[in-house]
Amino acid sequence: MAGKTAMLHIRIEPDIKEEADYIFGQIGITTSDAVKIFLRKAIYSSGFPFEVTAPTPNAETIAAMEEAKRIAHDPNAKTYADFSEILKEIDEEIADEEKAPCLS
Repeated sequence: MAGKTAMLHIRIEPDIKEEADYIFGQIGITTSDAVKIFLRKAIYSSGFPFEVTAPTPNAETIAAMEEAKRIAHDPNAKTYADFSEILKEIDEEIADEEKAPCLS
C-alpha cells in the first residue's frame, strides 16, 4: 500500500471548502489530510465514524407536515391536473391583486 496513491475528486460548495480549509489549517493539517483521516476511521469503524441521524424537525416544520397530511387526506381539497394549472392560478391571483384598489 505504501508508495501508491489514488486520486479522489469531489464536488463541494466553495464556502464549505473555504471553511474546512481554515478549520483544518488551524490544527495544522490540510483538508486532504482530514479526508484521509475520515476514510481511515470509517474503515476502522466499518461505517461512519460518528452517528448519522435525520435532522429533528422544529415545531414549525412539524406543523407544516401535519397540515400537508391533512390536506392530502381532505376530499374537498383543491387539486390540479398538472403544474401549469397551478402557475396559471397564481398568475391570475397576482393579476387580481394588481387590479384591486389600494386601501391604505
